Amino acid sequence: METQNKTAEFEKVFYDDLHQYLVSINCIDDHFPEAPDIEACWAKIGESYMPDGLREFNKYPIVSLGWPMFIGMAIAKYWDEDWALYSKVENLYKYLRDRIDFDHMDDYVCDKVLLLDANAKKKLQELVGECASRTLNKLLHLGVAPGSKEAFLAFIAALHELYLMGAAMQLKTMGYHMTKME
Repeated sequence: METQNKTAEFEKVFYDDLHQYLVSINCIDDHFPEAPDIEACWAKIGESYMPDGLREFNKYPIVSLGWPMFIGMAIAKYWDEDWALYSKVENLYKYLRDRIDFDHMDDYVCDKVLLLDANAKKKLQELVGECASRTLNKLLHLGVAPGSKEAFLAFIAALHELYLMGAAMQLKTMGYHMTKME
């Protein structure tokens, strides 16, 4: 129970910062989307991503933190495009990564999944970099000991929130606008 509480606490820190930032630049709606199919993918994606994300974190923390946003965008696109097909893919993270490689997964998502032109791709990569930088700053200022259980929980929470923000951004881009029902 303590682990769940700590994870939820960390997730709130990352969610609050990213949500406020992305709403302020009109990349997501104030009312966060509820997308249970996309959320349900996280457990498998997060577990599969963890070895790659941890391996890259020390040298390339922005990549390690940013890639889940691209993954979230790709999953949202797949959900919209043909979820009956993509929901059958055993491991969507490995499916994306193995289309090219870990280092160029952003290129694959931008070029082959989202079908962005060069200008839109550059803007999106800069935006993801900013979100990853903000999250890294929050991670470094949580006051948790590096290598501790709390640091690991914070890292997982950061990845999860970045994944959800990526999905929310893509949902909005595709025209799904979330408004509170009265």
